[in-house]
Amino acid sequence: MSKRKFGLALSMVLAAGTILGACGTDKDKGDSSSKGDADKESFSIAMVTDTGGVDDKSFNQSAWKGIKEYGAAHDLKKGDGGFDYLQSSEAADYAPNLNKLVQREFDLIYGIGFLMKDAIEEIATQRKDTHFALVDEVSDLPNVASIMFKEQEGAFLAGVAAAKMTKSDKIGFVGGMKIPVIERFEAGFVAGVAAVKPDLEVDIQYTGDFAKAELGKAAANRMYSSGVDIIFHAAGGSGNGVFAEAKERKKADANANVWVIGVDSDQYEEGQVGDDNITLTSMLKRVDNAVKEVAELAAKGEFPGGEVKTFGLHDDGVALADSRGAIPEDVLAEIDEFAKKISEGEIEVPEFVKKK
Repeated sequence: MSKRKFGLALSMVLAAGTILGACGTDKDKGDSSSKGDADKESFSIAMVTDTGGVDDKSFNQSAWKGIKEYGAAHDLKKGDGGFDYLQSSEAADYAPNLNKLVQREFDLIYGIGFLMKDAIEEIATQRKDTHFALVDEVSDLPNVASIMFKEQEGAFLAGVAAAKMTKSDKIGFVGGMKIPVIERFEAGFVAGVAAVKPDLEVDIQYTGDFAKAELGKAAANRMYSSGVDIIFHAAGGSGNGVFAEAKERKKADANANVWVIGVDSDQYEEGQVGDDNITLTSMLKRVDNAVKEVAELAAKGEFPGGEVKTFGLHDDGVALADSRGAIPEDVLAEIDEFAKKISEGEIEVPEFVKKK
């Protein structure tokens, strides 16, 4: 079944004007203001994952999907001179992994996740002739492009879906670490719920980690036990535990009204329970598209070094995945209407949760 995405259809039209901060490959100048790599026969890209791993069914996986698609579009092979990734098992792996990819002479190297900022800036300062891209954080180094998202806009739509579909009027949010990017998810989700049911309070819990499924499972257990019937998670690998808890309850009782809203990638398959599925929808963070766009720019000699590229509903940087029938058509139409208003600027979604 083709996926239905809320918001504008992705065009990914690259900017026509030259973007400041060109590639840093002019060895004579020794800085990042050279002509770039437009004269190369191929442009190689690679990424370093955070501790969630490349198959986290979430953030890293979406980035790797984009890198593979870029490779396929340009007839590149996995490995040196094409595209690749290195996986980090702990934070201490970030800088060494980045350095390994530099030594393998990849043209553009991505650091996936805000936790990579210090390592990216450390290696980028040492390796000024290499281009880096940092996802979910901002760096002003001339050989680092920053990729950000308006997570709050996609989360708002998830909140609308949850508020329209809840039967218990109890909704939960499970976050990973309490940092600005996850707080944007929380703020948007709470605002979306309030747009439909202003008096409904969302149960908010943070695991404090992105790679511990047992913490997500424990949080979900507490929520479902309290009567919550829909949980939106923005917890990376820890969110896998939210799915595990919901699936256990569905296996034990086929009539159990428990749902999960996935994050970053379409997590429909993660919610399969026999002939049932507990994934209501997923908030897509199109890291894959952002990765491809920055790679295309860099390959043309238009690397946006020192700049921030932000992706929201207007340019399909965020969206909701197809609900596969879990959400009825009238609710989908209402969500589409909210998406249109956000995209056109009629609704401005808050980035921060209001203090009580």
